[in-house]
Amino acid sequence: MKNILKEILSTSIYVLVALVVSLLVVRYVGVRTHVDGNSMNDTLYNGENLIVDKITYRFSEPDRYDIVVFPFQHSEDTFYIKRVIGLPGETIYIDDEGKIYINDEILEESYGKEIIRNPGRAYEKIRLADDEYFVMGDNRNNSSDSRDPAVGNIKRSDLIGRAWVRIWPLNKLGFIRHQ
Repeated sequence: MKNILKEILSTSIYVLVALVVSLLVVRYVGVRTHVDGNSMNDTLYNGENLIVDKITYRFSEPDRYDIVVFPFQHSEDTFYIKRVIGLPGETIYIDDEGKIYINDEILEESYGKEIIRNPGRAYEKIRLADDEYFVMGDNRNNSSDSRDPAVGNIKRSDLIGRAWVRIWPLNKLGFIRHQ
């Protein structure tokens, strides 16, 4: 009887420790998220599952071209995945030809190769505050992003983390390319 109680206690402690570690990992290290939609094609696709790194931004600031996850402010339990285009303090503008300007210089990038048909609110210069980011989907003409007033500029405090690893589908398993 004593051995059975000892075994139950040992197993209970093991399960409790595993649960606590799991909760800490999800809260502070990484979390799984699901890509819903085509706004990040050709980098991420509908139905893919990712692990979001929640640690990096505790020690450093987001870089241009990072793929970030943040909550959509108008819908509970809805999260967006977009690429950082504009950094704090910068001025963003998209001209009639679909070219993106950062501080009056054309942004040279390898993402969003299509011509932007709708600059949205970036048709006029947008000055980012010291804690704001301008984000866009790679599929520029099929993305609700910072050009849309419903999304707008993203506050630093709203960034959950950085897309880190694609875990599904298995044939695409691997780290996410940001730059």
